[in-house]
Amino acid sequence: MPRLAIAPWTRLVAICLAVSLAACAHRAPPASAQRPSDTRVWTAQHIASWQPVKLPGKNPTAYGLQQRDGRSAVHAKAESAVSMLRQPLRVEPQNLGVVEFAWQVPALLDGADVGQRHSDDSPARLVLAFDGDRSTFSAKNAMLSELSHAITGEPLPYATLMYIWCNTRPVGTVVHNPRTDRIRKLVVASGPQQLNQWLHFRRDIRADFELAFGEAPGALLGIAVMTDSDNTRSTAQAWYGDIALR
Repeated sequence: MPRLAIAPWTRLVAICLAVSLAACAHRAPPASAQRPSDTRVWTAQHIASWQPVKLPGKNPTAYGLQQRDGRSAVHAKAESAVSMLRQPLRVEPQNLGVVEFAWQVPALLDGADVGQRHSDDSPARLVLAFDGDRSTFSAKNAMLSELSHAITGEPLPYATLMYIWCNTRPVGTVVHNPRTDRIRKLVVASGPQQLNQWLHFRRDIRADFELAFGEAPGALLGIAVMTDSDNTRSTAQAWYGDIALR
């Protein structure tokens, strides 16, 4: 079995843990986030109070509530930084529907490439973590999950799907994380053409998971927003609007 050095994997472990909500997956969402017909809506005010998750050895992204174009939004500013705001929940596979979200990005990150480990930054991400059968992990992923559990008490999520803004790849492209195939990214915005605009998305969670992973999803365990610029040592900004699961 190949030897796994801890240091190069610190960022990946932390990212996985930030969206790994196995230890608190059964915690009920706040009453303010619950709606009839299994609809859950988080306003920008709710998102701003989500659990902040810092990554070991990294400067944290600054998140705060702001007014942007006459609407409340969560402003994210990462100065050579990375961190998340996450929300625990549990949605069983048969109840997965669509996720709606909105964001605005003022500028791209020069040199960022989400397919390369040393330049894997994006100004805007929506992150979904899923449960599943970890006994099917490869030796490398099993070792990473064990390392994650040893460090923090939480295992690697079975699968993590990220909706991202990419510099160059066309919308609809699936990008595998360069360190583990248990994190896959779906490009939903690309290039500079839609900068400084509010972009609104409505995504079929099941269909996107199947596109990215080639299998049916397990239970949805958590959701997070993430703006990062630590690899490119640059500054990234984004504004996040309301998020809804329907």
